[in-house]
Amino acid sequence: MGKHLLLVGGGHAHLSVLADLASFQDAGHHVTLVSPADHHYYSGMGPGLLSGYYTPQECRFNVRRMAEKGGATFIRSKVLSIVPEKNTARLENGMAVGYDVCSFNTGSLPPSKVAGSGRADVFPVKPIENLLYAKRHMEDIVAMGGSPKVLVIGGGPAGFELAGNACKLIGCGCNDTPDVAVAPGRGLLTRFPERVRQLAYRSLARRGIKIFDGLTVSRLEDGTAILSDGLRVPYDVAFLAIGVTPQPDLARFGIAMGGAKGQGGILVDTFLRSVNHPNIFGGGDCISFQPRELDKVGVYPVRQNPVLRHNLMAALEGRDLMAFTDTEGGYLLILNCGDGQGILSKGFLTYEGQTAMWLKDRVDRAFMKRFQVSGELEEDL
Repeated sequence: MGKHLLLVGGGHAHLSVLADLASFQDAGHHVTLVSPADHHYYSGMGPGLLSGYYTPQECRFNVRRMAEKGGATFIRSKVLSIVPEKNTARLENGMAVGYDVCSFNTGSLPPSKVAGSGRADVFPVKPIENLLYAKRHMEDIVAMGGSPKVLVIGGGPAGFELAGNACKLIGCGCNDTPDVAVAPGRGLLTRFPERVRQLAYRSLARRGIKIFDGLTVSRLEDGTAILSDGLRVPYDVAFLAIGVTPQPDLARFGIAMGGAKGQGGILVDTFLRSVNHPNIFGGGDCISFQPRELDKVGVYPVRQNPVLRHNLMAALEGRDLMAFTDTEGGYLLILNCGDGQGILSKGFLTYEGQTAMWLKDRVDRAFMKRFQVSGELEEDL
């Protein structure tokens, strides 16, 4: 007798399942995808989306179409609660969905650490759709003859890339020197090699992007950011890029969570399976990998794709699971500087130039092509 697989979220780690729904259907199983939107945007291309380097259609997956084309049920909603003892999830739209096996790939969101960050002119870096709204807002200011003042809060890879790509967007639309600033906290890219950091500082400086090194934002008021030393910085658009928090928090429903004080993602073993509920799985930013915590970067959910697909089918069929072992050896990092240049880092190799950006674009487009459904590039936003 067939069983029911519930996919919560249409993120990177679920793409192999969505692309291979025919196998689940042939085995007699039914799949339901619950997602808050019809499309899932690829985070690696988000900064390029902001600057206009990519169109929306070029950096998103139509997960609804993937699901329905493969015979699955698509529900546009969010999971509000889960009762693991009854194998039931309750949704924001009031529905209750039962399952035999459930898998989460719901990503992460920036924490609301800054007072006033809920303002309409503040755009968290995730979900990626926020970058489209920010782009339109900035373009509206330029269309009225203005030059938007942009403040990026955070100094990680997302903060660096957003600053450079915001500068590119403004520079293409107005005659004034773009007014872009970064409040990176302790500094830019503090977890990365010193050579990468030097290149990042140089990249922003050569375009006149201000860096308030060692400072963060204490609060946001009406068009003004108050920094940790009391300095007041005017802005029209602020980007919130101060790290990420896995979503959702399932601890109150009895599901073991990892991270400091249990505030990380769903705690999973080497099989990407919940350590205390063996029919719940997960991948991407929303999990804490028990063997060792993984960086919240897109490479890991991409690598988890085939393992999660195998294990979800195996769990439905009662077969042996596959361990996720592709966590060693580091990963290739390429930062989109926003000016046609990229900063590449892998092991002892660090390089800045157009070739790095060309390689990043090639890799990203190849990944998109693997899971793109026909007609997506012709769709309207």
